[in-house]
Amino acid sequence: MRLVVGLGNPGARYAGNRHNIGFMAVDEIARVHNAAPWRRRFQGEASEVVIGRERVLLLKPLTYMNESGRAVSEAMRFYKIPLDDLAVLHDELDLPPAKLRMKKGGGNAGHNGLRSITAQCGNEYRRVRLGIGHPGEKALVHGYVLNDFAKAEAPWVEDLCRAVADHAELLAKGDDASFQNKVHLAMEGRGWGEVKRPGEK
Repeated sequence: MRLVVGLGNPGARYAGNRHNIGFMAVDEIARVHNAAPWRRRFQGEASEVVIGRERVLLLKPLTYMNESGRAVSEAMRFYKIPLDDLAVLHDELDLPPAKLRMKKGGGNAGHNGLRSITAQCGNEYRRVRLGIGHPGEKALVHGYVLNDFAKAEAPWVEDLCRAVADHAELLAKGDDASFQNKVHLAMEGRGWGEVKRPGEK
């Protein structure tokens, strides 16, 4: 069993936030791969799916971002999932909008969801970094991530989530380099080679 976690905050008021792109991507994986209906488990919403030849548990923690590790650690203990088989999809300020990069371990770059998972589970898990761009000043970050994507951003957000879902078989089997490359090519092919955040010149 592999564990693929999308990070976000629960509830309608957060649903369209930049901070919730992890939820959005995991929802799209579930839709494209005909996953079982979401149900409340592990302090979150969970769904099982077979992607390629891999059994995958999709998980959206409902603990709020800062406590994401509680849900993730509970699911890992239940299924005895090793850290190598955990992949976490999350918003990444340090990547331009519409970019995706894979990373294993390393720092958490001030991301409270990652910090919580690292504290509860260990650090050497795979991160699917979904670029949302940086507002330019540290003081603006909190408001930026907890605001909804602008209407003009919706097309690239949808295309990035779809590209993640379309190539999720590579993610499920642990071929991170190919997964990253396929998503990159898909986004280039859809015209998202260079995307600026709202207000950026």
